[in-house]
Amino acid sequence: MMMKRFLLAAVFLGVMSASAMAAELPPEIAKRGSLKVAIVPNYPPMEFRDPATNALSGFDVDLGEAIGRKLGVKIEWTETSFAEFMPSISTGRVDAILSGFTDYASRHEVATFVDYLRSGPQFFVQHSRKAEFKDAMSLCGKKVGSSRRTMFPAQIAAWSEKNCGSNPIQVVGTDGSADARTQLRQGRIDAAAQGNETLPYIMDLEPNTYATVGEPIAQQFTGIALPVKEKALQQAMLEAVDALIADGTYKALLAKWKLSDNAIEKATINAGQ
Repeated sequence: MMMKRFLLAAVFLGVMSASAMAAELPPEIAKRGSLKVAIVPNYPPMEFRDPATNALSGFDVDLGEAIGRKLGVKIEWTETSFAEFMPSISTGRVDAILSGFTDYASRHEVATFVDYLRSGPQFFVQHSRKAEFKDAMSLCGKKVGSSRRTMFPAQIAAWSEKNCGSNPIQVVGTDGSADARTQLRQGRIDAAAQGNETLPYIMDLEPNTYATVGEPIAQQFTGIALPVKEKALQQAMLEAVDALIADGTYKALLAKWKLSDNAIEKATINAGQ
């Protein structure tokens, strides 16, 4: 009987806790009972469509669903394009962006970021050529490709200016990370760079195809982008992520998607530079 009472109390407290978090959401979201979240499912393991089922999958999808449970609301995933991310936030078409979106200070005028992951651009080469590239310095004077939709080309150029002197890296802007990998496999570039959070998954999918070179050349944060004016939503999201870190859900999801090295200890707001 005592155990039964204990379990009933625990369930009651859990319901009360979920309700308290939901009550702190903006009234229109709490009334709707759902959170509209933008996503572009083309960035595994962060977000992608499962080839077998076509269902949304990935770390961000799992994290978003877990956040929804913490907040007591349903997650309505809204597929869009990368170019529409910021307009969708500023016009209110979505409540949040959770899609491997990097927190840059240049984006803070439009969006406030709740940061949940640490990462950085990582050089990699064809596995068959790894002996040629002992460290990042060996890339000086070589062609290195990276998605022009990211800050990686600028970060590579800055690293090159600092480290390569009169023999700079030839930075090649590509149409996304998949295009950079294609050009690498075809030998059109000598190396590529993409977020280190994605490489373990890609290297598992294509074994003995790529080899990393050196360490990430910069540090950045991935965050949930929210409207600047929605302070209540920002606080609720921050508390939800911290709650997932505290109860072990965050750690388990990181392990599932091979992202343990990218963990943060506590969620932050606008930590990006």
